[in-house]
Amino acid sequence: LRPMLEPETCWARELTGNNAIAACMESLKPEVVHKEDHHHALLHKFSTYAVPLLIGPDKQLIAIMGLVINSSNTTDIQSSLKITAASFQYRLLLHTETLKNNKLTSVYLEVSKENHKRDILFQVAKKLHSKIDVDSVLKEMLDNVKEVYPSSQIDLFLSQDNRSSTLPVKPLVFNNNLEDICTRAFLEGQLLVESRNENTEDSLNLHSIAAPLSGNQGVYGVLKFISLKRFDETDIKFISMLADTAGTAFENARLYEQSNFLIHELRLISEITKKLNQSLKIKEIFNFSTAELIKIFGAEFCCILELDINKEQLVVQSSNLPSLSNEFFSIDYGFAGIVYATKEPVIISDYWANPKVQSKLMEVTNSRSLIATPIPINSDVYGVILVAHRRPNFFTYENYKLLQVLSGHVGLAITNASLHDEVRRMVITDNLTGLYARHYLDEQVNLMQKKDFCGSLIVTDIDNFKKVNDTYGHQIGDKILIQVSSIIKSCIRESDIAARWGGEELAIYLPQATIDQTVRVAERIRNRVLAETNPQVTVSCGISEWNWEDEKINVEGLFYKADMALYEAKNSGKNQIKVGT
Repeated sequence: LRPMLEPETCWARELTGNNAIAACMESLKPEVVHKEDHHHALLHKFSTYAVPLLIGPDKQLIAIMGLVINSSNTTDIQSSLKITAASFQYRLLLHTETLKNNKLTSVYLEVSKENHKRDILFQVAKKLHSKIDVDSVLKEMLDNVKEVYPSSQIDLFLSQDNRSSTLPVKPLVFNNNLEDICTRAFLEGQLLVESRNENTEDSLNLHSIAAPLSGNQGVYGVLKFISLKRFDETDIKFISMLADTAGTAFENARLYEQSNFLIHELRLISEITKKLNQSLKIKEIFNFSTAELIKIFGAEFCCILELDINKEQLVVQSSNLPSLSNEFFSIDYGFAGIVYATKEPVIISDYWANPKVQSKLMEVTNSRSLIATPIPINSDVYGVILVAHRRPNFFTYENYKLLQVLSGHVGLAITNASLHDEVRRMVITDNLTGLYARHYLDEQVNLMQKKDFCGSLIVTDIDNFKKVNDTYGHQIGDKILIQVSSIIKSCIRESDIAARWGGEELAIYLPQATIDQTVRVAERIRNRVLAETNPQVTVSCGISEWNWEDEKINVEGLFYKADMALYEAKNSGKNQIKVGT
């Protein structure tokens, strides 16, 4: 009989012959077939009993409970089988209902969970859109997602120009890793799901979601979830909607902050421009700009370099780092060289991460962040501004753009100061000789007589100058004047003032010089004029002096004494020096 009772044995009438199970299948009623009525050789010693298992109002057959037994007690066996079948049918029905209830409960819980998330999303959206600053938006979002997913690791990655100073935000660094889920989500602007096996002894599966924070103008960052539990469709939908809502709120808050920043920036530019234009000295402009740029950007170091086109060098004109003051570098050195060559600004997030460019400023100060820009004047680069900080990722893209704007105003201020210097130089300078004009000499002598304790004056006249003009012409006469003026400038100190007194007369004031020193200077001038002029000419010199013990000190008296001494030198044979008394 054992082969008949093996699993998956077919009891169909055509295979097994007459049996209770086949009869029950046909009649859907309890059946019994006695041993003598069986056709199959294995069943001749046994009777078969069968009871159908019917479920539902339409009495659907789901199974047949069969019994093969060597007994003739038909009534008791059939009754027991019916009771067993009824019990089994009840348990089966109970199990089916339990499964249905569990499924309904699961559906109810899913719906409740989804409704709860919807309520949370609605409340979060209201709160997020009521915030007007970026940090508040991000904090609200992080607080809510941590409440919904307390067992997940949640990280917020933002691009560099969207950093937060108060929240645990990580910078979104690409480093050419295009396989990273956050990098892909940021670049593609789509939510991504990833599962991977951590190669550990426990062989844990980690499930990740990277949701981009997107607005109408672009993607600002990525919200990343890592969990041991797989995220279902409701989780993915909720996180996607939350990230979209947060991205829009973030963008609105950022635009509001940017509008306030632009207003502040315009006011700042206006104030800086006003202050820059108050100064007409280039050195003062450099020093003021250095101090203001450090204050504006919260920087630690600032350095302004000026181009010396003749020497092909960039010279440090102003810096809050004493070791760099008056340093000079070749025009292709460091970041200043790059800015000068390209005429483009530079922003460095972390110099230590890739220090390919040699930079004394960054190396001496251990700085990691840098913004640099050219100082433009008439489409040329006049100089370079470098602003640095020791913290990485310190400067924002807004800082980078603002420095470009401010450098333009620094360039305008320098242009104004240069034009003012040029106009002033033209006013106080004789065009032909390059010496100062007489009125400037008068003003300076008058000022020095008020603060110095002594000084000397040399008045020089070119001998027989009219004859030179008559003989060689006025162009040669001008050439002689230029030659003599050049000799005078090369014979005096930087503090001395040489001026064209009038016609062929030239005057030199020597502050705090004794009469002996002045005579030596005059003699040097006289000898060199005789030796170096072509055509050869000579000069006569009259010298006067003053000191604080003089009874009457004034410019007119000083010039009168020198003029009288010159007159004496002329009448005594020329090409000589006389000292006035």
